[in-house]
Amino acid sequence: MNRRKLHPLMHLAGWLVMLFLIGPVVIVLGTSVSDTTYLAFPPKGLTLRWFENVFAQDSFLSTFAISMQVAAGGTLLALMLGLAAAYALARYRTTIPAWYGSVFFLPFFIPEIVFGFSLLKTLIVLFELPVMPSLILGHAILCLPYMVRVIGASLASFDFSIKEAAVSLGMHPVRAFWTIVLPNIRSGMIAGVVLAFITSLNDMAVALFLTGPGISTLPIEVFTYVEQFFDPTVSAVSVLLMAVTTIVMILIERSLGLSQTIK
Repeated sequence: MNRRKLHPLMHLAGWLVMLFLIGPVVIVLGTSVSDTTYLAFPPKGLTLRWFENVFAQDSFLSTFAISMQVAAGGTLLALMLGLAAAYALARYRTTIPAWYGSVFFLPFFIPEIVFGFSLLKTLIVLFELPVMPSLILGHAILCLPYMVRVIGASLASFDFSIKEAAVSLGMHPVRAFWTIVLPNIRSGMIAGVVLAFITSLNDMAVALFLTGPGISTLPIEVFTYVEQFFDPTVSAVSVLLMAVTTIVMILIERSLGLSQTIK
């Protein structure tokens, strides 16, 4: 079979896209190991002291722990809500109005500052919830569209007649859901969890409105640090966050396979 050769401009466009995507990562990596007291690229000398400075700052460690708790809690809550919503939209798509599914994607279209302020007025001012539950609930709402979209894509190709056949043969509907439906959409659930967790871990706009005295997240702490210092510590924090994201993706690749999670 003869393969059509790509036009040289297509090769050039591909390399430009790769440079556009990889360029910021290279700059962050370079500035994180620069042996200067300010952000500099190309790096002037090599050192790892800025990574040591990250672990020497108690504020970074404590806020990272809070960010992990908020991301885990928000992702878990978004998974439960998103799974129920996606299942209902897929199972009863002939009876549910078409516009109803668009409600779950509103956080995509509302500016994050407006979205965060709305959560502040609703969760903290109106319902007077504590800071930590407000953060978890706010991030769950922020991550909900990812869950509904990705899990809904997996459910779109699922044949619900299999579950109905199992129920007609005497299996309890709840057991049929756990043993038939969930295993078939596991890849979509894992992909949604990864997207939601990364989104929550790196969010600052929503957390900026919902944090309170003694409770802050790592992105906000980094933002506060930049206001006072201009050393490569912030680049080191960014590299560590990228490492956490990479580790999560590698675990998904090893356990399930990225080619399956995006189906």
